[in-house]
Amino acid sequence: MTSESNPHWIYNQTIKMFAADASPPFEADTELARTWGKVWGIDNDVGQVRSILVHRPGPEMQIVDEKKRIAEIGSFGDVEKGWYFQSDTPPDIPAMQAQHDAMVRAFEAAGIEVHHVEGVDNTRLKSCYTRDPLIMVKGGAIVCRMGARIRRGEELAITRTLARIGIPILRTISGTGIMEGGSFAWLNSKTCAIGVGVRVNRDGAEQVGEVLRRQGVELLIVDLPGYDIHLDVSFLMIDRDLALVNPFGLPYSFLEELKARGIRCIEIDPADDSWIVNSLAIAPGRLVMPAGATNRTLDRLASHGVSWITVPYAAMHKNGGGIHCSTTPLRRDSV
Repeated sequence: MTSESNPHWIYNQTIKMFAADASPPFEADTELARTWGKVWGIDNDVGQVRSILVHRPGPEMQIVDEKKRIAEIGSFGDVEKGWYFQSDTPPDIPAMQAQHDAMVRAFEAAGIEVHHVEGVDNTRLKSCYTRDPLIMVKGGAIVCRMGARIRRGEELAITRTLARIGIPILRTISGTGIMEGGSFAWLNSKTCAIGVGVRVNRDGAEQVGEVLRRQGVELLIVDLPGYDIHLDVSFLMIDRDLALVNPFGLPYSFLEELKARGIRCIEIDPADDSWIVNSLAIAPGRLVMPAGATNRTLDRLASHGVSWITVPYAAMHKNGGGIHCSTTPLRRDSV
């Protein structure tokens, strides 16, 4: 058979649309827009948010039984059924929903497209914290494997939701890796950090790192102190070179690393402002934050040119997470 009569040769040598071509890379804007309809993914934590993922507390909250308590942690819970609500009072579901709705309205008023998780299992009362089951990087999502056993299974609803929206899934954490998105942060477009501790192990961090390396992104491993579960308990980028931090929840070596990289830090008093670090930057120097920050912290933010939108969030905090925990930006502008 001559080359001229070989159909594979004809297709690949004469018609470019049939030829295999690795360029441009998957994450290129032109490639994503043509193949996936939108430029999905993020490469920073402070650029203007265009699309965001949330889950309004729903029927899954009904699993909380006031007669069930776990004495060791002093909270409502059932070890056999695999749930806990870490408060000394039961959830006020209408208040949680109203506060979540107020947050969503703030996003919509800022021109942000809001997507909702669908298909949440009726036992997964932590599903309102959409930050943890996935990580957004350039070009799409990494589906996590939750460290806390009672949260395992949230990944299924997340995966189905990503597929419905049309967001590429670049990897799913597998094997013995555990990873939760609350411990992942972008410092800038070329550098990320993962807090390793009781909810994230090095295997999970390394699997994320493999994706990042292909994109030319450096990964910093931060060893969290004690039983701190996530990096976002103590660290939040709020502008291109500005972070909000709880210095008592971060190793000194990481604080020094931030300084060496030119990132300035505003320190909060964890006794007064513990939930303020768990705010969300929706644009450079523009935050959505929970009500209750002290004047001292607000003055420090204002002195750095930071502005904010405040929403009540205390009822949502009782389930164990804040505004940052409750949100996963799906698209952000580069900065």
